[in-house]
Amino acid sequence: MKNTVMDAPKTNRQKGSKTTYKATGVDTAQEELGMEKVAEWVTQTFSFCPSAPVKLPIGYFANVLQVSPDIGIAISTDGVGTKILIAEQLERFDTIGIDCVAMNVNDVLCVGARPISMVDYIAVQKLTPKFLQEVGVGLREGARQAGISIPAGEIAQIPEMIRGVRDGAGFDLVGTCIGVVHPKKINTGFEVKPGDVVIGLPSSGVHSNGLTLARRSLLTQGGMKLDQFVPDLGRTLGEELLEPTRIYVKQILQIIDSRINIKALVHITSDGFMNLARVDAEVGFTLDAVPEPPPIFKLIQDTGHISAEEMYTVFNLGIGFCLVVSPQDVDRTLKLLQESGEQPCLLGKATDDDEKAVLLAKQKIAGVGHRFVRF
Repeated sequence: MKNTVMDAPKTNRQKGSKTTYKATGVDTAQEELGMEKVAEWVTQTFSFCPSAPVKLPIGYFANVLQVSPDIGIAISTDGVGTKILIAEQLERFDTIGIDCVAMNVNDVLCVGARPISMVDYIAVQKLTPKFLQEVGVGLREGARQAGISIPAGEIAQIPEMIRGVRDGAGFDLVGTCIGVVHPKKINTGFEVKPGDVVIGLPSSGVHSNGLTLARRSLLTQGGMKLDQFVPDLGRTLGEELLEPTRIYVKQILQIIDSRINIKALVHITSDGFMNLARVDAEVGFTLDAVPEPPPIFKLIQDTGHISAEEMYTVFNLGIGFCLVVSPQDVDRTLKLLQESGEQPCLLGKATDDDEKAVLLAKQKIAGVGHRFVRF
């Protein structure tokens, strides 16, 4: 019987030292603690502008400012992470802007908002017109896919601060996106009930999370090269890792505009399926039909000797976005998604669980908080 990617024999997975996200220098537990410390202070700013009250606590995918009885402005910010280092090594910058747009608009979608605009911040070690031209190409394409404008931005030349993998090539790319939503239609998952169905939309690969662990596994431990053709991928490793993050705006807005009652919208980024637990409702989730992940994840796992628990904690594993709907709305939702060109899959259901655990039954792992563990 064929093993699945997450069921590789333990004897294979345990050869050599196991790689973890924390071992690469990315400590998500400390990041969460740090965010709490910052939040203690920035939450105090909520009263500074009473004409545009903040509608949500800090910590969801985006927040919303109410600027009139009928208009809420959703806002979120994010960057591309160390996927940038892959672009630097390959000297290819025409897709990284798509990632920047995607990471922002997908988060704004999660509060039920329609993304409308984004501004970008580009910090560079050394400015060259060719580099900016290529970044601009990607930003434009991401904006086209999302149906948003990019009316402004900032370029900072800070050679003392920015360092890359090649001399003079260091840069960072960050965006801030806004969207619009009626204050009474803000979606934080508070309506999710046990028995509601989770529908997953495929990712295009690694997207823009977990690249530090992927690079450690593939390039450092595995000794692979970015220009190396990988038969299982059907292209070079670099092309696979630079595949842009998918943008789900048009598909999701079609469902919202159809007036289907979407109970929750969840961007699957760092923490993987644990992002489902961010919904307001006191529910857990049992996912018993998670599909086989794309080949890139098997390559990362096997090369780095990474446990299934760590893989599901760090990566999207082939599902980039989730919707939660009532059982009676499943067929209509699937039909609309398929008509938009999507390949949706039924992943599982919400459960009655005030601990908000996410159970992956087939993989025999469960998550509470920010990590998956084996049971």
